[in-house]
This record gives sequence, C-alpha cells and structure tokens, in this order.
Amino acid sequence: MPTVSALILAGGRSRRMGKDKATIEIDGVPMLRRIYDAIAACQNIDSIYVVTPWAHRYEAILPVTCNFILERPSDLGPTIALSQALTVVHSTWVLTLACDLPNLSTPFIQAGIDALPSIPAQSMAYLPKHEYKGWEPLCGFYRQICCQSLALYIEAGGRSLQGWLKQQVVTELVVTEPMQLVNCNTPADLESVVTDFRSVSP
Repeated sequence: MPTVSALILAGGRSRRMGKDKATIEIDGVPMLRRIYDAIAACQNIDSIYVVTPWAHRYEAILPVTCNFILERPSDLGPTIALSQALTVVHSTWVLTLACDLPNLSTPFIQAGIDALPSIPAQSMAYLPKHEYKGWEPLCGFYRQICCQSLALYIEAGGRSLQGWLKQQVVTELVVTEPMQLVNCNTPADLESVVTDFRSVSP
C-alpha cells in the first residue's frame, strides 16, 4: 500500500452559515470531529492534519493526537491552503476533505484508500465527479508530488482548484452513495441534514 495522510480544511469564514461550521454539532458531535473520527477509524492512514488559521478553536474538540497545519495568511481559499499543506505532508497520497461533510463515512473513505494502488501513475488526483459542477476537489485524494504543479499555478495567479485540475490527469472516484458528498453550507442545509439524522436515529 502507498502511504496516505489526511487533511481536513477548516479555514473558511462560514459566511453563508453565519457561524463556524466546524463546531456545529450534528447528533451531538461537532462536524469537524465527525470527519476526524471517520478518518481515524480507517486502516493505512499515517497521520491526520487539520489545516486552519485558528487551531485554538478546535483543540478542545479533537484528540491530542491531531496535528495542525497553520494556514497563513488566513481566508485565501482552499487552493492556497492545500498548496501550503502539501509542502508539510510527505506521504504518497493525501486525502483532502472539507470540514462540512457530515455524512462522510469510514467505509467510503476506506474504499478510496484501498483503490489507490490501482490508480494510474500519471494521475495526480483521485476524485469524485459531479454531473454538472465537475470535480469534487475537497473530497478525494491527491498525489503529494502534485505540490510543485499547484504552487506554479498559484504563482501564475490561479486560485481555482477546478481550473488547476483541468490541467491534470485525474481518475474518477465513483460514488455509489451521493449523500456521502453533501456539504453543509447554510442554515437550510443544516436543517435538512439534522432532519435526516433524526429520521434514522433509533
């Protein structure tokens, strides 16, 4: 198996939600902790990192074994946050996740990890693909060696992960349960997710 580390990006301002999404509890567990626990239960994960400008906000809701990568300066978007983090993490593959994926499960992540040895060598990423929006850049895997290409893209003024991915070879991560990729960006999204959790609770 190739080596795999994980990044959880938690550097956004949560403007549409109106409060920090990472700390919002769903079924009694903060969203950031839900994602951390889903990753931690997987096999063949070397390390888990939270990428954020404000680590002090999250230390109390995460295990002491969690690693932080300080995003500086803050609020420049996920493209720059990912680029900074890739210079710190040196595993072969880097699982990269947004902090607002409350339905994400260990089996979904594990299936992606297990598929990594079969990904063609020329592929720089292994990502789900949305029918209309294109690649899902914050719910999949990147080869660490793509860090130089991403840094050059940013130096040239690029800020869109979708734009950079158009220049790369990407293998599609086929998703059989689309609910795994639901983002919780707004109060309406949160209400819908909470309602779904209540409907399946015993």
